[in-house]
Amino acid sequence: METMGLNESLGIVEESFWRGRRVFITGHTGFKGSWLSIWLHALDAEVTGYALQPPTSPNLYMVAQVHGLIKSIIADIRDKIALRRALLEAQPDIVIHLAAQPIVRESYQAPVATYETNVMGTVNLFEAVRECRSIRAVINVTTDKCYENREWAWGYRETDRLGGYDPYSNSKACSELITLSYRKSFFKDVGVATARAGNVIGGGDWAADRLVPDIIRAAASGKTVLIRNPKATRPWQHVLEPLAGYLLLAHNLYKDADRYSEAWNFGPEERDVKTVDYLVRILCEKLASAGSYLVDSGIQPHEAKLLKLDCSKAKSRLGWHPRWNFDKAIDKVVDFVRSCEVGDDMLTVCRSQIQDYMNSDWESEEAVGK
Repeated sequence: METMGLNESLGIVEESFWRGRRVFITGHTGFKGSWLSIWLHALDAEVTGYALQPPTSPNLYMVAQVHGLIKSIIADIRDKIALRRALLEAQPDIVIHLAAQPIVRESYQAPVATYETNVMGTVNLFEAVRECRSIRAVINVTTDKCYENREWAWGYRETDRLGGYDPYSNSKACSELITLSYRKSFFKDVGVATARAGNVIGGGDWAADRLVPDIIRAAASGKTVLIRNPKATRPWQHVLEPLAGYLLLAHNLYKDADRYSEAWNFGPEERDVKTVDYLVRILCEKLASAGSYLVDSGIQPHEAKLLKLDCSKAKSRLGWHPRWNFDKAIDKVVDFVRSCEVGDDMLTVCRSQIQDYMNSDWESEEAVGK
């Protein structure tokens, strides 16, 4: 019988493992990167971040004072010399690669920059990792959109065909293939995996052309929300869900590289895959906004209409499960917005939400359906 990995069936982030662990995060000034930096700091890890300046103003990196928690290096993932120098100086145990051009619509406007960042940025990282002997585990965070989307009703599995219609999605599929090649060619004793997450939502996201930040801005200004694909479905999940998956995966990769060096999906339960217009109505209602929206009638670039992930592998082998359902995730977004409006200490708010998440139990689909 095959023995279970260290964290299998546990599904918990073990504080003792992360205490004093040296972690190198690319993209730490972004939405996900800022949340991950706060979480790792709370776990007493030694974090070095490498990224461009925050992509928006305001941004979680400054609002939650993440810059005061970690060593921050402001530089470009496309600068292979600066990246190599930063990685060798940090001598990390674990690398989590988040740096990317992450917006689908922007990839249509700037395809070359998207490929330079998402493809050659990945190459630059792995070239630097090859020279850094301290590293035991690397996670390349890609996206659920890396699959060849056939608009089918069931979730994509990690073994399904990669593709990507738009430059962003396609560049992430390329990044997946680069990871596979480097893993097979160069990393025999280093755990190397990719992580494909669903559509993340959460407090602290001010990006343009993302639905939840657009709704929040519209609600604050009393304007009508302009949306593109009201009936499109997405695997919505709170940002802490995939981050917990990354931490679990990194732990297991560190302990058993051979067993966990694969691709992994992290998405919500089937019941939490919702349409765009449903999310708009619920969030506007909770924000006490009018809740009205208009469909943009202009010509729109292609975006997937139906998208789901099959996360059975992460559930069975990592013990990872979504802890917050759709309603809970929306509530946490609203709580963050309200705290920000009244001037609360947002680092404290973030830490409180992380602790709440870690103390939460997960409920199986079967249990909820009873």
